[in-house]
Amino acid sequence: MRVDNTDSLPYLFGMILKKSSHSAGSPPLVGPGHVCPWWLGPFLVSPLRRLLESPERILAPHVSPGMTVLEPGCGMGYFSLPLARLVGPEGKVICIDLQPRMIEGLRRRARRAGLLDRIESSVCMPGDLGLSRWHGRVDVAVAIHTVHEVGDTRGFLEQIAAALRPGGTLLFLEPRGHVSREAFDETIAFARGAGLVETARPAVRRRLVAVLVKRDDDDAVRSGG
Repeated sequence: MRVDNTDSLPYLFGMILKKSSHSAGSPPLVGPGHVCPWWLGPFLVSPLRRLLESPERILAPHVSPGMTVLEPGCGMGYFSLPLARLVGPEGKVICIDLQPRMIEGLRRRARRAGLLDRIESSVCMPGDLGLSRWHGRVDVAVAIHTVHEVGDTRGFLEQIAAALRPGGTLLFLEPRGHVSREAFDETIAFARGAGLVETARPAVRRRLVAVLVKRDDDDAVRSGG
């Protein structure tokens, strides 16, 4: 297959997603049962991927200079580095991954790009994203091609919601075909239970996308929630 043919790229990335995911009984919150293996990290940050999926086009409508942005499941930083450029020198990107080698790859790439000072990266534990010090401080969280790898979706979303400030935004994106619309809608239902309100479903080619906002306490009182 010619990888310079953009019509072949969706198939190619779809096959990688299928090969890198597998089922396991009762997997942990962000455990190894569904996680993309670290050795695929370099491929997933390949410039060829931009022919299929532009980080800036997806992220720019939601991220502004000076923001604090959370990215769980960051991998080697395909979206992290563009996020760091979008938040600027006064902003911060909090990058979390279960796999140390993913974080090592992210740090190498961020250092080469001169963006390491805008990124705070850490390895999380199964069942705990390690976000306690960020509670109520995050402006935007991005969960991109990540939630389908999570064992406890409800717990994952509750931790993200706790980190968001009131009025903060979650950008939730999954690959269409790899994730069914029914599974996507089920995740949205879990997000509502965590105090997030769906506000939009932007159109992105071959993707299922939703924008959710954390309810302000005053709004919840007024609505009786």
